[in-house]
Amino acid sequence: MAGTVAQQQKMQLIKGERHLFSSSDDTIVMKQIAATHAPDGREVDVRPILNIIEDILRRATPTIIVMPHTQLELVEDKVNHYGLTSMLEALAYPIHKISCEITSKCSGGGEAHATTLALFHTLSTYTWDAKLVLVLAAFAMIYGEFWLTAQLHTVNPMAKSLALIKQLPNILEHSDILKPRFDAISNLIKAMLDVTKSIIEFRELPSEYISLDTPDMTLTMAHIPTAVYWTIRGAIACVSQIIGLIGLGHEYISSTTEAWELSSLAHKISNIHGHLTKQLTLCHQLIDDKKHIEAYQTLVRLFDTVHLDNMKILKALIYSKDELPLIDGTTKKRVSVDVLRRKIVMLFITDLDITHEELFVLIQIYSDTHQGKMERHYEIVWLPIIDRHVPWLPTKEENFDRLASSMPWYSLQHPSLLDKAVVRYIRDVWHFEKKPLLVVLDPQGKVVCPNALHMMWIWGSLAFPFTSNREEALWKEETWRLEFLVDEIDPAILSWAREGRYICLYGGEDIEWIRRFTMTLRRITQELRIPLEMVYVGKSNPKERVKKITAIISAEKLSGYWQDPAMIWFFWVRLESMWHSKRQHGRSIEDDFIMQEVMQMLSFDGSDEGWAVISHGTSLDMVKSQGKKLMDCLNGFENWKGTVEHEGFVPALANALAPYHTHEHCTRLILPGETGKITEHVVCAECKRPMDKFVLYRCCTD
Repeated sequence: MAGTVAQQQKMQLIKGERHLFSSSDDTIVMKQIAATHAPDGREVDVRPILNIIEDILRRATPTIIVMPHTQLELVEDKVNHYGLTSMLEALAYPIHKISCEITSKCSGGGEAHATTLALFHTLSTYTWDAKLVLVLAAFAMIYGEFWLTAQLHTVNPMAKSLALIKQLPNILEHSDILKPRFDAISNLIKAMLDVTKSIIEFRELPSEYISLDTPDMTLTMAHIPTAVYWTIRGAIACVSQIIGLIGLGHEYISSTTEAWELSSLAHKISNIHGHLTKQLTLCHQLIDDKKHIEAYQTLVRLFDTVHLDNMKILKALIYSKDELPLIDGTTKKRVSVDVLRRKIVMLFITDLDITHEELFVLIQIYSDTHQGKMERHYEIVWLPIIDRHVPWLPTKEENFDRLASSMPWYSLQHPSLLDKAVVRYIRDVWHFEKKPLLVVLDPQGKVVCPNALHMMWIWGSLAFPFTSNREEALWKEETWRLEFLVDEIDPAILSWAREGRYICLYGGEDIEWIRRFTMTLRRITQELRIPLEMVYVGKSNPKERVKKITAIISAEKLSGYWQDPAMIWFFWVRLESMWHSKRQHGRSIEDDFIMQEVMQMLSFDGSDEGWAVISHGTSLDMVKSQGKKLMDCLNGFENWKGTVEHEGFVPALANALAPYHTHEHCTRLILPGETGKITEHVVCAECKRPMDKFVLYRCCTD
């Protein structure tokens, strides 16, 4: 009878753990805890100690695996591994003292809060994180010794004798009954470790980026004592449960009340961890923002500074913590930024939606120099810009890998290597939106051209070294002629020009107009007995409609055409690039003849109607017109054919077209790419009057 009463009293003392504090009680308790806190300035490197604690708690698992002694895992010497010998020598006695204090008070039926408060008095001179880690170390000793005995008592005689003295219940025999309780202990231990890691993480936040005086840190630090208190309460609760198993019979073993109490405490500590995690997230965001501003300002400062070579610039742009951030397009091996030292570097900046035509033409230009047609004195590096707010799905990874594998130049090993500050600099300073950029850095890392892609499209590698001065010099050498308009897109056209043939380039999407125009012009040139070649060059967006028209032209043998859509794309992108290039150098339609011609060509493309350009050989004689005016003029050929013999066909046609050019017209001009930055007025290429500006959103699909 006496034994039963004693057991009931012991169980009642253990169940005292269930009386968790309410929020109002927390305030009173925290005042008591704060009164014990008197740190003396000593610092304890708690992270390595926590690693040892985690190792003990991980191995002290309720899952019993009995194995021969010879197969027991060799435990790594954590002390030597972390170089903690001297520190652990200094802390061994305090940890042992705390262990004895916890065991004594839990064995003697001490109330949980009083026990916890006593530990705070013992640890008054330590910081909050050190208090917590020292208590957990003491708990790990108690918990580890208990499980070491339980796990080895069937295979080790000494462990068996210890189990007999402690009268441990047969854990193997009652493992199913004990499982809810040990699961609850495991969950509580996990919550305790999570909170401890969060508190240590707060201590490790870099002081140069975040101060204890900031509102976020002040709010968080105010909750640290509460978190430490309840985590230590959790450790005491676990020890009480372990001690409660000693010498107790099946009645206590089968009780589920204690498991519920442990779960309630674990829930409270988990909630504390959730709050700390949110505060940590805010602090990390603040730190990231400050690092982002610092990195951005560093980039600005670097680009404003003169350097001996380009390494500082390139390492600031390309993730310097990765020793091999680039992929060599030729060998497909990872390489360091050093391969670009003192070279002209062209940064090819795009998103992952590069068109096939863009990539095909640039690879062609790059490969022409690489294969010996022209010596290449520069290197291209692809910097892919991604939207970090959009999930990085496997399809995006595959798209990136496909693009990188097709590029013969250097590529960034992964888009994530571009720091947020670098992406911001590229967008803010180099004005990257969606259109690709080719930013040129000289051997010292200085930006010598903000976008050489226009030069590359117009002149290819002839634009080397791709500086703005070189671009200006190339324009001074150019005249508006067929060879410049077509360049090497179609060598056959250049050959026809050298042979003195008449050449007509035309476009549009009105197939009926195309039929009438090609037949009428061919009839006139046959009557005049002059050699004529006609080529359909489509529109700047050579999709399905242009393909259908090309198929009809081919089937009906109306004229020549470009089978490869890349040729059509390149023809129009060169015209767009001419406009961009001229504009970058401050040219306008009022003071630049080539600009005027380019604007007229782009206005033709902006219309759905047909249009044509007619040239003779390598001369500068060229005439161009919109489709309706041109057809009206050609239909009146009998009225002006008498002037052809004296003036020549192209000049005679130009003079005959003059009366058809009136101020009553509607010209639609779609300016490419950077239109969002256009603030100045744009003048009509025909009447020279300012054009109205509208916003056009156009999808690239038909």
